[in-house]
Amino acid sequence: METAKSLSAADIYIIVTGIVMGTAARLYTLKIDMRQIPSYPSAYFNNIILGFIAAALGAIAVPAFLARDFVAVTFLTIAVQQFRDIRSSEQESLEQLEETEYIRRGAAYIDGISKTFESRNYLSMLTALISVLLMKAVPLSNICLTILLGAAGGMVVLYFSYRFTKGRHVGQICAVSLGSIEVRGSELFVDGMFVTNYLGTDRSRELFRTEGLAVVLTPRDPVSRVTLENAGQRQAVLFEAVRALGVKRYKFMKRNFDSGKVLIAFVPILNDPKRLVAAVKNTPILENSRKIGRVMKTTFEEQS
Repeated sequence: METAKSLSAADIYIIVTGIVMGTAARLYTLKIDMRQIPSYPSAYFNNIILGFIAAALGAIAVPAFLARDFVAVTFLTIAVQQFRDIRSSEQESLEQLEETEYIRRGAAYIDGISKTFESRNYLSMLTALISVLLMKAVPLSNICLTILLGAAGGMVVLYFSYRFTKGRHVGQICAVSLGSIEVRGSELFVDGMFVTNYLGTDRSRELFRTEGLAVVLTPRDPVSRVTLENAGQRQAVLFEAVRALGVKRYKFMKRNFDSGKVLIAFVPILNDPKRLVAAVKNTPILENSRKIGRVMKTTFEEQS
């Protein structure tokens, strides 16, 4: 209570500005589309509240430290543990939903999603903290100018932090194009490349001839091929392709060992080729598959 009484009106304005900027940072990074989590209202609301709490902790930290209230600053360490628990909770939730999806996301994709949830809360906290720190470090006589300074600082932090943490997409490392489906007896070919020989019934062959869709991913360079051939990455691509259109029957994925191309073929519920290509292109590059490329590049440079 003593700390609360010592806060001036200017301090309250500064803290509120930091909270607003931190919450805005979470809103900016909270997207809802055909591939990202969350995609339902309750989870959307939950993440806004978590972003608000993270922003409040970041905004209060600087005034508490300046007031020598070091006990209040220790709440930041508690917040870190809570955000880690959020990551674990989200990971467990997605794992439990695996059986209800058209196809599994895979452990690598789930791990990436849960880490993103955690990092976005840190982004909210950092944005609020830097905004308040800037307003405190550069005192201005006019409170409106102080608020504008904090807002500008928060936007700069958000921009660079988001650019730093933003991942790449499959469309940046691969050429994605629709494939031509051909059925030869019980065998399925896409652009002349063998996919499977499981089309043993007339019904399955007819479905692929009339309703089947296929997409071909061609890596742009050897490092991109290493990333694409990671099992977790391919599973994520297949998941997004199938989730975007639904699956009526069958779903196949095949690697071409000579060219490095990855072929995906299935019979969708929604026959929308453009949506399929967009879903595949927008699939995020997973952290574990991207790391392999960096390790290889470093190793090759050391050997040369």
